[in-house]
Amino acid sequence: MSFTLHGIPVSRGIAIGRAYLIAPAALDVDHYLIEPAQIDGEVERFRTAQQCVHEELDALRADLAADAPSEMGAFIDVHTMILNDVMLVQETIDLIRTRRYNVEWALTEQLERLSRHFDDIEDEYLRERKADIEQVVERVLKALAGATGIVDNVHGACDEMIVVAHDIAPADMMQFKTQTFQGFVTDLGGRTSHTAIVARSLGIPAAVGVQHASALIRQDDLIIVDGDHGIVIVDPAPIVLEEYSYRQSEKELEQRKLQRLKFSPTQTLCGTRIELCANIELPDDARAAIESGATGVGLFRTEFLFMNHKDRMPEEEEQFGAYRRAVELMNGLPVTIRTIDVGADKPLDSMASGDGYETAANPALGLRAIRWSLSEPQMFLTQLRAILRASAFGKVKILIPMLAHAQEIDQTLDLIREAKRQLDDAGIAYDPNVQVGAMIEIPAAAIALPLFLKRLDFLSIGTNDLIQYTLAIDRADNSVAHLYDPLHPAVLHLIAFTLREAKRAGVPVSVCGEMAGDPALTRLLLGMGLTEFSMHPSQLLEVKQEVLRSHLKTLEKPVADVLASFEPEEVQAALKRVALV
Repeated sequence: MSFTLHGIPVSRGIAIGRAYLIAPAALDVDHYLIEPAQIDGEVERFRTAQQCVHEELDALRADLAADAPSEMGAFIDVHTMILNDVMLVQETIDLIRTRRYNVEWALTEQLERLSRHFDDIEDEYLRERKADIEQVVERVLKALAGATGIVDNVHGACDEMIVVAHDIAPADMMQFKTQTFQGFVTDLGGRTSHTAIVARSLGIPAAVGVQHASALIRQDDLIIVDGDHGIVIVDPAPIVLEEYSYRQSEKELEQRKLQRLKFSPTQTLCGTRIELCANIELPDDARAAIESGATGVGLFRTEFLFMNHKDRMPEEEEQFGAYRRAVELMNGLPVTIRTIDVGADKPLDSMASGDGYETAANPALGLRAIRWSLSEPQMFLTQLRAILRASAFGKVKILIPMLAHAQEIDQTLDLIREAKRQLDDAGIAYDPNVQVGAMIEIPAAAIALPLFLKRLDFLSIGTNDLIQYTLAIDRADNSVAHLYDPLHPAVLHLIAFTLREAKRAGVPVSVCGEMAGDPALTRLLLGMGLTEFSMHPSQLLEVKQEVLRSHLKTLEKPVADVLASFEPEEVQAALKRVALV
C-alpha cells in the first residue's frame, strides 16, 4: 500500500531505492544494583568500553578519504571530546561508586540528566547538539554489549540503498559512503543537526524529523525521498515512480551543469557584482567554502568552540588557533567572525552554575549573545583578543550578535579598544583597522537603524532570528512552527528598510540567515538591493545560477509589488511575477 510521510527537507535532490532499516539505539538497558566488591570491576568495564569506542573513532578518522567533507573530521573530534568529557565520564563513574548502579544504568541515567539541560535551549543549532551525546552513549553501550558500529551489517545491503533510521551519527554516515548510498530518512533531526550538515556536504538527498518513519517503513520497501520538500513516498504507484525518475534525471543533469559555474564571476545580467560568501561552524569548514567558490566567510559561528568545555572557558590560545586556521585556509579572502551567540540559557551555564547563573524563564528574551558577553567582560576580552590576533594572518571582520541599544554598541566598541590596548602592551600583532559590524536580528535594531549606521562599519541581517522575534514564533516549537514565515509582510519590510537605509548611508550589508541560501528567494533579495549573500557552501551554486539569470532593473517593479502586498494571496502572486522576469 502506498503512503506518504512528511518531514524536514535538509538536503536537496531525489533518491529512489530500497529501504534499509537500522535498529534504533538500544537505550532500554538492564537496571540492577551491584555489590560493593563489584564496583571497581564495573568501573573497569566502563573504561574498557570507552577505550573501545576511542579506537573505533580513531579508525574512522584514519579511514577518511582525502575528498571527505571537512565537517567529518571535525565531527569525529567532537564525539571524541564528548567521550572524554568529565560531565559524561566522571559523573557516570560517580553513579557507579555512590549509587552502585550497573554501568549501563549509570550511563543512561547521566545521559538523561544531560539531555534535560539541552531540552530548554532556545537556539536550534545548539539544542540539536544533544544528539551528539546520545550517539556517543550509543557507541559505548554497543561496546558494553560486545557489538561494534551502527552499520555492522550494511555490507550486505542492495546497491540502491536508502537508509531509514531513528537517528544516524555523522561518523556512521561516512561508512555508508563506501556503499552505494542513495539517501536517508530519520525519525529525529532538524535543519541544523550534524547529520543534516553532513548530508548537505555529501550532496545526499535526505529528509529528517520524519516521525515514526523507522516504524512505518519496512525492510526492502521501495521508497522515494524528495529532499526538496522533505517528503518520503513508500511503495509509490507506477506513474509516481515514473515522474520522480524523470525529475531525478533532470536534477542530476542540472547539478553537473552547476559545477561549471563554480569559479566564474558572480554578476547579474546587467553587470552588477554580487558577493556569495559561506557560513561555517568549524575552522576546517573553510575548505568547503573555498571549494564551493565562495568569496569569503560571511559568518563564522564561534559557539562550537565553547560547547565542550564543561569546567572552563576555552583559553585565548585555543580560540586564536581556531580563528587563525580558518583565516589561513581562506587564503586572503575575508572572514567575518561572530562573537559568541550563547548565554545564560545555553550549555555553557553548566560551567558557571556556581556563579549565580540560572536557566532563564524565557531564554529567547534573556541574558544571551552580546548581553551575556557584556556581563562577562573578561571572557569577552579573551575572545576579542583571540579574534584580533587572527587578523594578523588575513582579512578579519568582527560581527556582534543581538545588538539593540546604543549603550550596548558603545560598550562593545570600548571593549574592542581595550582588547587592542592590551595587545599593544604585550607587543602582539593584529590588524588595527579590523572592521566591526552588527547583526540585525531584532526588530528594534532594524527600526532604530541610524544608531547602527553611525557607529559601525557593516551590517549583517540574521533572518532566522529576525523572523522569530518579529512574528513572536519559536521555530523549534512544533505547535507554532507553521507560523514561521519568511515572506510575512512585516519581515519583508524590515529587510527592505535595512537594505535601503544602509545603502543610502554607504554601509555594506549582507544577509546570512536561511533566506540567503534559498534560491527561490534570491531574486526577491536582489530586487530589494542585496549584493552580499552568505549561506551554507552547498547552497552557493544554486543561488549563483539565479544571480546570473537576473537583471536588477527588471526586478524593481515586481519586487515593489511584493512589498506593496499584504494579503497572502497577493504576496504569492507578486512573487510569481518576480520569478518570471
